[in-house]
Amino acid sequence: MMKVGITGGIGSGKSTVCRLFAQRGVAVYDSDAAAKRLMTENPELRAGIAVRFGAEAYAGGALNRSYLAAKVFSDPEALADLNALVHPVVMADFAAWAERQAGSYVILESAILFEAGLEDSVDRTVAVLAPSELRVERTCRRDGCNPAEVRRRIAAQADDDMLREKADYTLVNILETDLEPSVAELDRIFTHEAAAN
Repeated sequence: MMKVGITGGIGSGKSTVCRLFAQRGVAVYDSDAAAKRLMTENPELRAGIAVRFGAEAYAGGALNRSYLAAKVFSDPEALADLNALVHPVVMADFAAWAERQAGSYVILESAILFEAGLEDSVDRTVAVLAPSELRVERTCRRDGCNPAEVRRRIAAQADDDMLREKADYTLVNILETDLEPSVAELDRIFTHEAAAN
């Protein structure tokens, strides 16, 4: 089963691109949603998080997101520790999920594909790019947050130059109507490549 990783910064539209692939019948694994699920459901991961961050990481059996966020977002070492616990579990879950899928290829959606070194787990990579002010506008509209906060989050993520350099393919997402033919073309390429292997 060929695996394609799709990444992009906040507000770039990677979820829109993944939705367009899904509409074409391609199975999509949302690594962010999976991480949240596994941090609650996986007993080994729960135990590891509780040991590293304290029993307060879980409140009433549920993941205490605000507590954990406060611990990791101001402390790069704590964030690296959390990622070291979560990423292997997510990638093992992705691999098992991919084996159960039909079709010639599957998609891994990950905001931090390159930053987390997950590109080695996929055969092809696609970066979704968009102008920063458009990303700010989209994110504020979607999440109801303030523009300064979104700009801070964008500044903390991989920039477009790095994504362009590392990705096998790039899609510029300004209008969804322009994205559809680009996704259709990539679908043809990936289907052909998967059949050839």
